[in-house]
Amino acid sequence: MPAVQKAAPVMMFVGDSFTVGSGPVRTWETYATETARRLGWQPVVAGAGGTGFVNRGRVGRSFEQSFLAELAWRPAPDLLVISGGHNDRRSTESRVRQAAARLVWSVKAHWPRTRIVMVGPIWIDRAPRQAYVVRDALAEVALRERITFLDPLGQRWISGRRADVLLPDGVHPTVEGHARLAQWLVSALRAAPAPA
Repeated sequence: MPAVQKAAPVMMFVGDSFTVGSGPVRTWETYATETARRLGWQPVVAGAGGTGFVNRGRVGRSFEQSFLAELAWRPAPDLLVISGGHNDRRSTESRVRQAAARLVWSVKAHWPRTRIVMVGPIWIDRAPRQAYVVRDALAEVALRERITFLDPLGQRWISGRRADVLLPDGVHPTVEGHARLAQWLVSALRAAPAPA
């Protein structure tokens, strides 16, 4: 009798263009998919470019609305990564904090046993001051809600040629840039203790 193969754990992501892909980088080439691949997990990626905790982008929905439309109806994953804030830099700190808290509450209401990790704004090049304001608001929510917060702003992404990691738009990562993000996220997830 053949051995029954255990299903891989499921890692879901909700985020912006860094998470779902942009330009020549497709969803299956992003740091989100690559992170799951490196960990041996099954990825499910949701969200849309231009969106954020507050910002509804061209698709007209926030991260919470993307979560509800694309993920909440599915069976609970082992891990949900909420990644973003890049597009919320023009919102007030209080609006970002409130929207992030609402999303976390919504996730917990749907999937009370799923581990939640929040990844702050990603900036491959030098981040503007407002990105740090968004980062701090998200970190505060994560601390209050007892979920893991990971900060990509504390990393140096460009070493060598900018064009290796940054698309010509000067904002989004290349496939190599996504690979570096994935390497960082894999290490950060392995190192971060699950909140009690």
